[in-house]
Amino acid sequence: MRVGLLVYGDLDERSGGFLYDRKVADHLESAGETVRVFSLPERGYVRSLGHNASRSLRGRLRRADLDVLLQDELCHPSLAWFNRRLDLDAPVVAVVHHLRSAERRADWRNEVYRRIERRYLESVDAFVHNSRTTREAVAELADPDPSVVAYPAGDRFAAISDEVGEALDPDRIRERAHQGPLGVVFVGNVTRRKGVHTLVEGLERTRADWRLTVVGDLGVDREYVAEVWRQIGELGVGDRITLTGRLPDEALSELLADSHLLAMPSSYEGFGIAYVEAMGFGLPVLASTAGGARELVSHRENGVLVDPADPSEITDAVAPLCRNRDRLAEMGLAARETFLAHPTWAETGERVRKFLAGLVSEAEPPAREAHGCPQ
Repeated sequence: MRVGLLVYGDLDERSGGFLYDRKVADHLESAGETVRVFSLPERGYVRSLGHNASRSLRGRLRRADLDVLLQDELCHPSLAWFNRRLDLDAPVVAVVHHLRSAERRADWRNEVYRRIERRYLESVDAFVHNSRTTREAVAELADPDPSVVAYPAGDRFAAISDEVGEALDPDRIRERAHQGPLGVVFVGNVTRRKGVHTLVEGLERTRADWRLTVVGDLGVDREYVAEVWRQIGELGVGDRITLTGRLPDEALSELLADSHLLAMPSSYEGFGIAYVEAMGFGLPVLASTAGGARELVSHRENGVLVDPADPSEITDAVAPLCRNRDRLAEMGLAARETFLAHPTWAETGERVRKFLAGLVSEAEPPAREAHGCPQ
């Protein structure tokens, strides 16, 4: 197959949903398929709407002689009207990580996002959903089928260092649980949606010894990062919190190997790659009740689910783990078992590849208005 992949920016320098896109593209190429990446410059939401008028992009896509075109749904403001004029003789497939309109914000603003996302979702032929929760969110705006649910994996650290191998051993997980103050780690872009401020407030209320390391891009929302720094200062917890910025994979793997708990109480996550990756190190996960984490995290078994707007729930979740290290070890071992039962990136990539091959093998692509076909 000749597969096109349309994304924002440089695919090799991203995390989160872009990591998913990259892993799928890598698997397609390893399976003998041809993948061509089409990159759009990442701008603000309103400015991105201007991409819909791009004749040069339409021309590049048509000349590429593609069998199927994958589009990251994060690019939806650039493509909501674009696809209807694309007239591509190949199915167009949206890769959906989570819908912007599913995040918590003012109702009027989400209604604007919802209208644009609905227009985009109705312009494509099929979907790759990263979770059942994401599929359900899409179904509220458009027909979510034909589709495949292909979960993100967490095995990218498997061969990085000996430290990783040590962290995977059950005896090591038990031993680590009883060492030092509770080591909490956050992994993700430091933005309001990810809930670092709520995490800091919840931890500050915990009357036990803990340390928090925040790993992630500090430049995505500098105003929010400054707010978090002010909060840390006002609460007097600066000696217990470190903001590292982004870390190379080897350094991140070493940090996860030495930590006790991953905490990311986002206001919404379509699934959460960081959750799976942390479980691979035997870390239970503190995650949000909002979004797809419920498909991975079993409350009080391999992690805890909290209201992302309520710091007291974070306190109530963390305090018992500080005191009862045997319980922490049990949850860490359960997290490791969850990881072992979860699909690998190779399995996820193959699931997507087979789905795309099925679309391409059909005599005609699914009828959609985007291709000027009858409904």
